[in-house]
Amino acid sequence: MAEQEKSAIGSIVGTIILAAVCVAGGWIAKDMWPKGGGSDAAAQAAKLAAMAAMQQTVAVTNAEMRVYSHPERFVAHAEAVQEVDLLPQIDGYVKEIKFREGDVVKAGQVLYVIDDERYLAVANQRKADLAAAEAESRRAERYYERMQNADERGITQLERDNAEAASEKAKAAVLQAKANLVVAEYDLKKTTVVAPISGQIGKSSAHVGDYVAPSKGALAKIVQIDPIRVSFPLTDRAYIAWRQAQRAGGEKPFRNRLVLPDGSEYDREGEWDFDDNQMSRETASIMMRLKFPNPERLLIPNSYVTLLSDYKDPPSYPSVPQQSLVDLPGGNQGVWVLKDDMTVEQRPVETKEASGGWTPVVKGLAAGERVVISGISKLGPGVKVALAEPTSNDDINANHKSPIEE
Repeated sequence: MAEQEKSAIGSIVGTIILAAVCVAGGWIAKDMWPKGGGSDAAAQAAKLAAMAAMQQTVAVTNAEMRVYSHPERFVAHAEAVQEVDLLPQIDGYVKEIKFREGDVVKAGQVLYVIDDERYLAVANQRKADLAAAEAESRRAERYYERMQNADERGITQLERDNAEAASEKAKAAVLQAKANLVVAEYDLKKTTVVAPISGQIGKSSAHVGDYVAPSKGALAKIVQIDPIRVSFPLTDRAYIAWRQAQRAGGEKPFRNRLVLPDGSEYDREGEWDFDDNQMSRETASIMMRLKFPNPERLLIPNSYVTLLSDYKDPPSYPSVPQQSLVDLPGGNQGVWVLKDDMTVEQRPVETKEASGGWTPVVKGLAAGERVVISGISKLGPGVKVALAEPTSNDDINANHKSPIEE
């Protein structure tokens, strides 16, 4: 009978111990410690002590030095560096058109030929007028020389003055004839309309046989397309920061790239052109301009593109996978760092924006330190851990909360 009582008592004690262990394990596993009331601190301390006593299985990885290139994105607008309206400078009938609409033309290339018969005749007439004026000037000059050499008793002073005036008038007539010839030759030259710049020519408003004149408007428009300019707005704060960096000599060379409307990246880099001379009153921004080579004409004036701007030599930071970060009180972030004695400590860190699944750490972590990437929810300061290989089930986008915060 005594043996049976001892056995029953032992069973009861074992059941009580097992129940206590199960309750404690359930609290830990389901994270259901009581909250509120004056016993919070004691309950939290008991929880952490229980967690420290139990060995947790976690996966870790090393913080890696990674190049951080996170370009700023701007909505940008392509625009021509130059565009020219071809206005005829004389009137006449179009005799020839020496281009096809949409062609890329070179500076100095002949585009239109206007009938020059009238202007050629005027130029020849002006040449004849010049020759006559020069002959008259030579005659007047010889006569004046004879009057100067004549005996003073044979001529009067009035006659000598008249000869001098006639000589000077003849010289002025020569100058006038030369000027008239220049105008006539200029008009004759303008019967051929040439491209003032290189670029793509658009639709022609005149055809062979049409009568054109300066008052009738432009014949066509030429738009320079290579190189081409890309403009984008920069806020007043960003502009001041850029100018301050220039003044301090701390500006780094930027790499400027474009994403085309079809989503592909333009394979040529741009260089700085200029910034506008005034800020927009409505948007508090200033227009900045870059210049891009455009030999394939992929960039069209008045089209919209996306500008990517980052450093040519971007900095490197110790980087950790995004799933290793935990939220700390006050909106801060931290990581669990594995120490040499196989315990963990929580480390607050300062980070930059994540890129490609990795988050750069600016402050609080060194390259090569091991951070926990799975099993984070059951960790606490001083908890002993055992290592396991990371699995594909680890949520790389998870942003865990610290058990201390909870």
